[in-house]
Amino acid sequence: MSHEFKIHHYVSELIKKLGVKSSASPGAEVYTDMLQKNMTPYITTQVSAHAARQKLTEQSLTAREFLHKYDELKLKNTRDLDSLVYLLSKICDDAELKTFLAKTFVDKKTFAEGQITVTDELADLASAKMTAEELEKIKAQLIEVTSVSSLSTSDALKKLLKEKQTRHVTLPLQPDWINQRLYLTMNFVSDIGCQEMEVVPLGSLPQLLQEAAIIEDLLYCCEGIEGKYIQALPHHDSFAAKDFRVDLSLDCSLREFVRRLLPVCSSYSTVIQFIEEKSGFCFGLVNHALSAAIRILVKDYIVLIAQIEHQNCMGQLTLQKFWFYMQPTMRTLEILVSVVSSIDRCECRGGAVLSLLHEKTTNLIGDTKGQQLCLYLTQYACVPYFEMLEKWIYKGIILDPYSEFLVEENDAFQKEKLQEDFNDAYWEQHYIIREERIPVFLQRVADKILNTGKYLNVVRQCGKDIQCPTAQEIVYTIKEKQYFEHIERAYDYASKLLLNLLMEEKALMPILSSIKHYFLLDQGDFIVQFMDMAEEELKKPMNDIMCTRLETLLELALRTSTANADPYKDDLKVNLLNYDLITQLFTILMIETKQEKDYKVASTDLHLSGLEAFTFDYVVKWPVSLVISRKALTRYQMLFRHLFYCKHVERQLCNVWLNNKIAKMFARHSTKWYATAFALRQRMLNFVQNFEYYMMFEVIEPNWQLFEANLEQVSNIDDVLVHHSDFLNSCLKDCMLTSPKLLKIVHKLMVVCVTFSNFLQKNSTNFEFNGPTEMMGFHSEEVKGELDKKRTSTKIFLEHVDHLAGSASFENSIKKFGQNFTCFLVELLDKIMELSVTNCEHKLMNMLYRLDFNNFYTKQLEALSAQRLHIDPLSKNQLNQPKRGKHGSNSFRQKLSSRHASSSPVRINSDEFQNKDKPASPDQS
Repeated sequence: MSHEFKIHHYVSELIKKLGVKSSASPGAEVYTDMLQKNMTPYITTQVSAHAARQKLTEQSLTAREFLHKYDELKLKNTRDLDSLVYLLSKICDDAELKTFLAKTFVDKKTFAEGQITVTDELADLASAKMTAEELEKIKAQLIEVTSVSSLSTSDALKKLLKEKQTRHVTLPLQPDWINQRLYLTMNFVSDIGCQEMEVVPLGSLPQLLQEAAIIEDLLYCCEGIEGKYIQALPHHDSFAAKDFRVDLSLDCSLREFVRRLLPVCSSYSTVIQFIEEKSGFCFGLVNHALSAAIRILVKDYIVLIAQIEHQNCMGQLTLQKFWFYMQPTMRTLEILVSVVSSIDRCECRGGAVLSLLHEKTTNLIGDTKGQQLCLYLTQYACVPYFEMLEKWIYKGIILDPYSEFLVEENDAFQKEKLQEDFNDAYWEQHYIIREERIPVFLQRVADKILNTGKYLNVVRQCGKDIQCPTAQEIVYTIKEKQYFEHIERAYDYASKLLLNLLMEEKALMPILSSIKHYFLLDQGDFIVQFMDMAEEELKKPMNDIMCTRLETLLELALRTSTANADPYKDDLKVNLLNYDLITQLFTILMIETKQEKDYKVASTDLHLSGLEAFTFDYVVKWPVSLVISRKALTRYQMLFRHLFYCKHVERQLCNVWLNNKIAKMFARHSTKWYATAFALRQRMLNFVQNFEYYMMFEVIEPNWQLFEANLEQVSNIDDVLVHHSDFLNSCLKDCMLTSPKLLKIVHKLMVVCVTFSNFLQKNSTNFEFNGPTEMMGFHSEEVKGELDKKRTSTKIFLEHVDHLAGSASFENSIKKFGQNFTCFLVELLDKIMELSVTNCEHKLMNMLYRLDFNNFYTKQLEALSAQRLHIDPLSKNQLNQPKRGKHGSNSFRQKLSSRHASSSPVRINSDEFQNKDKPASPDQS
């Protein structure tokens, strides 16, 4: 349901953004249904991003800006970028959709211009004479409106990402002297307060001395120190290429060499800036490891500069040699600058840094040395991330001090709430995947990583020591197969470990069988014995029932039935809910529909009896509560309450049969009226028993057998959860507990049956017939006297019954009961027929086969269809709103004829069924 609501929310938001009017749209429900029917969990097509980008570039009026934005988002490793571009290219091909979007844009623009007009009017008012109060009020409103837009979009996004990534993280404080002591840096320092030294212009020196002076300055600049004739210019962006000011009087040939060598100084400055900035705590362990790897490379660079300086001291260095020595280093620094600039521009942390490094490594496939350099950086940066990964997939522990790992723990969901909160999503939400933290090379196995740690975490919380036999160090390589195999082996071990713990040690299957015995009325003698003992107590109002007494009766029924052999019988408890089944059902579904409002009654207005409020409860311990959570137990309770009330109605009708055995002593003219009542009772009993048989033997039992077969083939706990949920959902659906229309009709039928039973029992409560005493063969005077008294009382009672049966009120009551029952039953069969056609609910057709096995209700169903077809043309003429009938009389006859031809039931004359003089026993139904 949450997935459906999520799609519905997105569709509603899209409709709102597009400005579609409710009258012009079918509604979000229609589009949600269409999307769900066309969605697939598997990706069956490969998106062609290159062709889509080329198409958009050709059709765009600002192609250069589009490509620039695309490259920028690609550098930031934006998720689903190619899919979005592909979607935009499809929109470009749809002329009708483009026309609609253009119209929507014009409407929004008109609305914005209207707002500007209002603002201009406010300005005119402001120019007029205003009070100080009005001026302050307008000033406050303007500040409130413009405060959000004061930041640029990118700045606001960066701020949001920073807040999101560092949330719930306690960062150590850095000492202030790090920022106060400027000369601790290895980068250029601008001496703003110092006076410039007077230097001799280079143009006044011979060329040889000019070369020596400029080489010395270049050596200083290569180490981040300004020289006499070369100074670094200040720049707003610390990661931008640095500009230098060189003495203008320098010889032209020497100036050209300096121009070629200065990019090395600029690249060194950028790299040093990254190392010093990203070493802060807030940037995470991955950036720390990357900075350490780059620092090693910088150390080699400093050694190279020292060697070149040694050559200069020996008088053997020229600018041409300097340029030659720096050639290999320049390419290395270019790659480093490209990496660090991209990381800083995108403000990457954790997995995003690794994704960017992985992309750089794979893109340099033609440059062997460049690829080795990026591979070295990626392997170093992956070390802390892979340590977190190993801790998670081998131990089930998250050790993530700076919120960089792809799995995040949510403390809001605790396992203790599994047995308390119906909507608790501990298993789904306690550990979640953060998409922005997943490295690209782990995207395919992210779900397995999450599940592996979750399985081990459950085992660890049960007090088990985990020693993974396949644990190995994971090292980054371009070929992903190696660490994929490590993760796959860890996943297999974790899933088998938790599954064996639940199935073998915690005995999940026997516990589920125990729940089935009690909640799904699988233990027949137990439920009959319990209802015999607790029936009088459950007939009381809910507030008058003592739960301790029900607990005692439950204990007695468990100990004196075959349920005594169940080792988990002590976990069964009784519970009285302050809402009925229908209220519970619609509370769970959480839908505001017309059907729900028909049932919606305030909890203070519900006067429930014990039968309506009674249900079982079950005590489940961790980790079995993962499977049998409060949500699963609530579904079991709904099925139990449905079955339990049907069993109660059946018992009531059977009691009517027992009490009506006195009918054989009635007069002939009275028998005719009671025979009609007995035939109606038999029809009701036939319906209730067939309904129970359908639910227990055609719905629950086959689904249970399928569930057991599926559990024998599962490989992890997630499969167990899916199969268990499917079993409960199938049972609820096929037992009509998810269809408001069907449940409403069934509820009315049960109410009619109970009311009818109470009516007949009320007319026979004052008389008890003791027939066997007359046949025991005793001829004493006392026995004869007692028999005479009973004959006299019987005669008086029978005269009263004859008078009652012959009265018009009794005849009308029975006739009204029969009409109501037939009306509701025909309506139920009609709805079943409708659902079988519209929603393909073929299993519900079994109910129609059983209840209408001899075509007893066929005429009523055909009449209902004909009446519907007759009403529809009238409504079309009167309301000018055409409606189509669900099914016509002819089509209905064809469906029923084909159905009866396939089933070939034994036919019974309906007239004989109604006019039987002798009522049938419940066993004959």
